[in-house]
Amino acid sequence: MRSITFSYVPPLEDLKGDVEHFRIAEYAGSEGTAIKVCPNGLPGLVFQHHNGDSAIKCIVTNSGRIVHLPTLFLHGQITELAVMNFKSGSYLSVQAVLKPHALKTLFGMDASILTNANRWYPDFSGEELNAQLVNDAKSGQECVELLSTFLLAKLRHARPRDLLVEESLSFIHENIKAITVKDLLRHLHISERQYEKRFVQTVGVTPQFYIRVKRFNEAIRLMDTGEYERLSDVAYALNFHDQSHFIRDIKQFSGITPKNISQKVNQFHHDHIGASYQ
Repeated sequence: MRSITFSYVPPLEDLKGDVEHFRIAEYAGSEGTAIKVCPNGLPGLVFQHHNGDSAIKCIVTNSGRIVHLPTLFLHGQITELAVMNFKSGSYLSVQAVLKPHALKTLFGMDASILTNANRWYPDFSGEELNAQLVNDAKSGQECVELLSTFLLAKLRHARPRDLLVEESLSFIHENIKAITVKDLLRHLHISERQYEKRFVQTVGVTPQFYIRVKRFNEAIRLMDTGEYERLSDVAYALNFHDQSHFIRDIKQFSGITPKNISQKVNQFHHDHIGASYQ
């Protein structure tokens, strides 16, 4: 992704409970681009434009195609590889990468409704914010400041937090190399049926699926370190049942095999938020 420059801005202290980072992407070329985005377990609030109009032509997944996206939209969990097709010309994209639970706490939404879907800015009272971003913001940093002010206002009217689900998310992240749902249930002292219902409403996917996605992203991170000579070593480090399960998940979420990922080293972009490639 040499043609696209990325920069990251940490959230304000008050937003750290609900926002991971702000990611600014700037493209200065003239040709249209297609970026393949892998699932990462994180929803987001996205502003993107070229001269005040949406820079995205369409988003394509195995399940369908999304067209006519607005300059500002909110998206939920993505469960499959998504290809974002951008129009010709330069563009700016600024994303508030949200914590997995933030759709419920900040926006009062059942997160499962937004899985593999999005909401336009009028649906979450973002009309004024969109106008400010389009008309007033002169840089990615100014976009971040406007998005932060908007999210702080949401935070002041935040819904009650599901602290048990948030605790389980932390437990998953801390133990991603070996965690199972059974481990979670023992740790939380809760029935599987009750826990899964609360998790899906708060996060948007089942805990089993969320663990698979986070383990996939950890696998990409480990492969990117160069510390492992063989792919089987990565699979072993993450306690996959066998290498076939490892290859299946990598291919399902990235669209390519682990071996091919190493061959796309100049096209593959991985950071603390997720993985994507052109």
